[in-house]
Amino acid sequence: MRASTRLASTVRYGSSAARFVAGWSSHQMVRRPPSNLPRRPPCIRFSAMGPCARRAVSSQAPIADPDRPDLFYHLVSFPHPVNSSSSASAYALSFLPAPPPSSRSATVIGWLPAIAEGTSRDIEAGLDDFVENPNFRSLLQGAIRQGLREGVDEVWMNGALQLRHGWMHIHDSRNIPPLGRIGDPDDIIGSVLVEDSKILPDTYQAMPSYRLCTSDGPIQLTEGLARKLRIVLEDVASRETS
Repeated sequence: MRASTRLASTVRYGSSAARFVAGWSSHQMVRRPPSNLPRRPPCIRFSAMGPCARRAVSSQAPIADPDRPDLFYHLVSFPHPVNSSSSASAYALSFLPAPPPSSRSATVIGWLPAIAEGTSRDIEAGLDDFVENPNFRSLLQGAIRQGLREGVDEVWMNGALQLRHGWMHIHDSRNIPPLGRIGDPDDIIGSVLVEDSKILPDTYQAMPSYRLCTSDGPIQLTEGLARKLRIVLEDVASRETS
């Protein structure tokens, strides 16, 4: 495998063990379980070896996920939780290819610990290391509600036709439940009432148990809702920049 593509090819969606090189850790950005407990399977894997990994961090160029072309990883800096004169690095996960206006932009899905230049210590990182962005969650739910109102997604419109009456769950496409079954609470983004095969968007309710990232990977919406969310994120990024 060519060195220039090694890092990108080791970014995985819903795969096995995750490896990171980290130069900084804190209880806010890296939450590790006790060593005597099994580690939950991670959602993303970065190569911790090889010069290409360090070049990618040094250039601060966004990293595209080869298995999820809609996902991008941007290197950002945060103020150190103890020493205010220094900063710490993290990868900001985003649906937008352009760098976020700020490290805590509402357009960022969440953060993962990043490589620190000159660090050789190799550690594992999993779901406990992913930190969700609550501001993104609010944008997500608003975009879905608006998308259902505008009828932007044929998948859910067809789902309403089949259901006819009752509550329809908006599932994350990373883990689609079998036909006629209810999905895992972690994968149900929200629910909306259907009457006479029509979606009543004002009845939409967010599912509190939904997780932006699970062992099956980061959030993955159906095509119409994904497109609507990107439009919302681009608008927010523009307003945050101005």
